[in-house]
Formats: sequence, structure tokens, C-alpha cells
Amino acid sequence: MLRCLVPSQTPCFQKDTLLSERDLAFQEGPCFPRAFHAFWQRQQGVFLVVLLTNYTKESTLYLRLSSVAFLILVLAVCVASQAEAQSNLQRFDNCRFVEADWADGDSFLVKNALGEQFTLRLYGVDCLESQVNDDSDARRLRGQRRYFGISGYGGNSLASIGAAKRMGEEAKEFVVAELKQPFTVFTAFADARGDGRYKRYYGFITTSNGKDLAEQLVRLGHARAFGVNRSTPDGKTRDEHRELLKDLEFQAAIRGVGVWKITDWESLPEQRRAEREEVAELNLAKGIPQPLDLDAKIKLNSAPRDVIMRLPGVGEAIANRIIEGRPYKSIESVIEVDGIGSKKLEQIRPFLILDNSWVDLPAR
Repeated sequence: MLRCLVPSQTPCFQKDTLLSERDLAFQEGPCFPRAFHAFWQRQQGVFLVVLLTNYTKESTLYLRLSSVAFLILVLAVCVASQAEAQSNLQRFDNCRFVEADWADGDSFLVKNALGEQFTLRLYGVDCLESQVNDDSDARRLRGQRRYFGISGYGGNSLASIGAAKRMGEEAKEFVVAELKQPFTVFTAFADARGDGRYKRYYGFITTSNGKDLAEQLVRLGHARAFGVNRSTPDGKTRDEHRELLKDLEFQAAIRGVGVWKITDWESLPEQRRAEREEVAELNLAKGIPQPLDLDAKIKLNSAPRDVIMRLPGVGEAIANRIIEGRPYKSIESVIEVDGIGSKKLEQIRPFLILDNSWVDLPAR
């Protein structure tokens, strides 16, 4: 038998409840959600196990287990942890698209069946900017034009910018058409504030005909495979999803659809090289002097992308990978991000803290 001590009120158990191993295996209500965390220590020949559920901070279970039961529990924790990335997505059926002047192809307002509205940012894709309101938007549009190889379209920058904005509008029109019928949203409500001004959440959308909206945007050349990724509702890992989008982008480029129909293939390598050099130069400039005041602190687990890009030597690609790797248990664990080595970690470490708020910058 397993002795279960519940120090707070929970809907599944009463205090000092005795459970058999079979009972434990099937008690998967609010006290045993889809995944939980555990730590343990050995005392007097048995294991004292502390389970911290993800549903509520108050649901903490203490179990005294035999060695066999302990091994069973360890295996259960491992399986549950593997499923956590997928299972923490919340599903909202019968959602509706909400018109908004600021919306574009990858970020727009939706309303769920209860009438609640929120802004959704699609995972893994980036549509051309149809509206440019500040320097950040202008730099992003320039980078997008170079990525697609259209910065010389029309013979001058003004013509190229106009064409890019029209392509951005086409992407938005496609999304509006696809979302005329009710659709399904999957989101873990991960913060997607690209510029820190608007509250947005990353998510996936399955249209009324069962297709993934982000994949459709890339397949038709309305978007590039770029940005933050994660595991998908249908079980693809983050990396599998990223590679799938890249393959769809490659197919769209070969077919010459969407933005790719006006790509200048001869100059594309040079355009992308120019973008990489300018990004590197900006990063270098931000590092000399330091891009942040010495007492500024950026909160690793929640800062928006544009704030992360203020770190020395951190561009948009690395910033996206930092966001993908969340949550971090320590500052040092950010070294696992591709593109961050020990030298770069030492450069950015003084500016990083772990916190729930997104940023704490000194007044200018």
C-alpha cells in the first residue's frame, strides 16, 4: 500500500488517504494531470516522493514507496514528461476570425466559442509586412524582401517595397478567406510579443477543411518558414515541424508561387549576404558599447524577441531559438541554444535573470 499525504485541499484525495499501486495508476484526475514533476529522497528503506502537479501549486502529494513502486513511478514520470510539450496545448473549437486594421497574414485577432478575443501569432511562419509603422517594421520588411530575393524588383526600392506590401496584403486576404468558416485553435498561451507593445499568443490553427493554416501559407508562397516553432497538435516534434515547413517553402520556391513568382534568382544570394552582413554589423555596434546599461536585466523566460536582440551578439535567428528553448531552469542552460557558445554566454550572462516578468530596464 502507498501512504498518500495531501497537505492541501484537492478534489481527488482526502488527507492521509491510503492508495494501492493500482489506485495510483488510475487516479488521473486534477491531482494527476497529463504531466507532473517529482523529486525524492530515500529514508529508512523506502523512497519519499514529492509530486508537484501542473494544475495547481497547492496540489502537492507526498508518497512513501517501496523500491518496486518507486521504479514504476519513475517510469510514469518519464512518459508523462515526454507528452507534456504536446499536451499543454489547449484546444478551442468553433473559433472565428475578427477583422482588425493592424492584422496581417501571421498575426490576427480571433474569438473563441465563448466570445473571448485574443491575438494569435502562428508558429513557424513569417508573412511579409503589409504595414510599416516604425523602424523595426521597416527593418523586418527589408530583411523579408532580401530573403525572397525581391529587393530589386521594379528597378528601385520604392517599387520593391510596394510589391512586398501587396504580397503581405495577399497573405492576409488568403487568411481571411480560409477562416470564413469556424476553425480550431491550439495554443499554450506562450507570449508572442514581437515588439513588446501588443499582447499576442503563439498558436496553431486547423481550418474547417482540416488543414494547418501555417503550412498552407508556406505551401502557397505567402510566407517563409521562419520564427518560433514547437511540437504540434498532431504529434510532430519542434524540429520535425520546422523541417516540414522548410520543405514546403522549397516546393513553393520551385513552383514559383506567391512571393516566389517575382524572385530574382540571380541576385538572391547577394541579397541574403547583404542582409547577413548588416545584421552582423548591427550586432557588433550593439556590443560596442554595451547595448544595455550595466544594471539592465532581461528576463530570460519571458522577454519578447526585440528585447532579447539587444543582447550582445544576438540577432533575430538566435533570439527565436532562445524563445523556443523556454523555459530555462538556469541562466547557464541557455548555452544549449544553437549559436550560443561559452564565449557568447559570458557576454550575455550579466544581463540575464530568471523571472516571471518580461523585462526590467532602467529609465533613460
